[in-house]
Amino acid sequence: MTLWLSIGMLFTFGAIALILAKWWNLRCIGVTPVHTLTFVAILFTSGLDVGLIMFPLTEFAGYADTAESPEYSFANPLAIEFGFWGFLIWGFYFLTCFYFCIIEPRVKFFEFRVVKFVNNAVIIGTCAFTAYLLLVNLPWYLPQLGDGETVLPVFYLIVMAAIGAAVYSSSDIKYVRILSLSSSGFFLLLIAVMWARAFLTDRGDISDFTLGTGLIGEYFSNLHRFMLPINEYHEFYLFWWFSWSIMIGQFTARFVGGLRTWQLFLAMLFFPSVAIGVWFVILFHYHQEGLNIATWVSMAMISVGVLMVVNSLDSLIRLYSENLNLTARRVGRGRYYLGNFVLMCALTILFQLDFLEIEWVGALVIAIYFSCFAYILLNKRKEVMSIQASPRDNELDFRKIEMVH
Repeated sequence: MTLWLSIGMLFTFGAIALILAKWWNLRCIGVTPVHTLTFVAILFTSGLDVGLIMFPLTEFAGYADTAESPEYSFANPLAIEFGFWGFLIWGFYFLTCFYFCIIEPRVKFFEFRVVKFVNNAVIIGTCAFTAYLLLVNLPWYLPQLGDGETVLPVFYLIVMAAIGAAVYSSSDIKYVRILSLSSSGFFLLLIAVMWARAFLTDRGDISDFTLGTGLIGEYFSNLHRFMLPINEYHEFYLFWWFSWSIMIGQFTARFVGGLRTWQLFLAMLFFPSVAIGVWFVILFHYHQEGLNIATWVSMAMISVGVLMVVNSLDSLIRLYSENLNLTARRVGRGRYYLGNFVLMCALTILFQLDFLEIEWVGALVIAIYFSCFAYILLNKRKEVMSIQASPRDNELDFRKIEMVH
C-alpha cells in the first residue's frame, strides 16, 4: 500500500505541473459559476469536516514525542500538523477541479458505466466515513455527556441529526451557498474568539501569535518531505485526502467563476491554508500553555464542526444522487430523504464495525487516476492537448445558481 500511495502522490504532482505548464492562463468557467468568495467558501467547507476543528489538540503531543516517533524530528509539531492538513495536499483538489471543469467534458471518462459505479461507490463510502469520524470522536469532543470514551446513544442521535440535515439540504442546490457561507462565517468567528482568548490575556500576547506563525515556516522549508508518506499515520491522512479528491473536484468544478488556471491553483492552495494555519497556531498555543477551553467555547467548536460535517455530507449526497439520477425531483422527496438517510446510517455503522477502511477507498481513487490517464493517452490525447478554452456551453453568468434547483 505504501508503494501504491507513493506512486499516486508522484503522479498527482506531475499532473499538476503538466496542467500549469500547458494551460497556465486558460479561463476556467463551471456550469453554475459563482463569485470567487463563494467558491472559496464552498471549497473550504465541503473539503473539510470536524477533524479540522478538534484533531490537532489530540495530535500535537504525538508529533512532539520524537523519542517514540523519530520520523517527526525534522520539524516542530505545528509544522507537522499543518503539513497533514494544509497547502500542498489541496493540490489534489485543484487537479480534480480543473479536470472536471475543463477536461472531462471532452473526455467523458466518468460516463462509462463501470467508472460511474466505482466513482459513486467511492463517494458514498467516503460520505459515510465522514459521519463515522464524527460519531467515534464525539465522546472525546463532549466529555460532559459521558466518560470520554464510550459511544453513548446521545452521540448516535447527534450523528443521525447531522445526516438528516445534510440529506434535507442536499435536495436543493440553493442551500449550498447558504451552508458554505454560514459555515465559513461561523468558523472565522470561532477563530476570532479563540485568538482573542489566547493572545489578549495574561497568558499570551501578539508576539506569541507571531512566533507561532513563524513555526509553520518549517513546513515550507521541508516541503519535499511531505510529498511522500512519512509513516503509517501520514499514509492514513493521504489516503483520506485521495478518497475526497475526485468528488470534491467534481463538486467544486461546477462553481468555478472565470478564474485563470494559475489563479484557481493559488486560490485553492492559498486561501484554505491561511485559515487552517491561523487556526492551528491558536490551538498550538492552547496546547503549549495548557490553557483550559471553557465549556461554552468547546460547545461552539463542536457546533461549527458539526455544521462542517453537514456541509460536507450535503455536497457528497447531492453529488452521488445526481450521478445516479436519483434526485429528489425524480424519485420524490419522501423516497429521497428516507433512502439517503438509511443508506448513510447503515454505512456509518459498517465503518464502526471495521468492515470498511478509508485506505481501501483512497487506493481505489488512485486506480481511477491511472485509468483515466491511460484512457486519455490511448483515446483522447489529441482532443485534450488541443483544449484552449472552457466548454462552450459554460457561460460566466452568476445568476445561474439562482435558477438551478
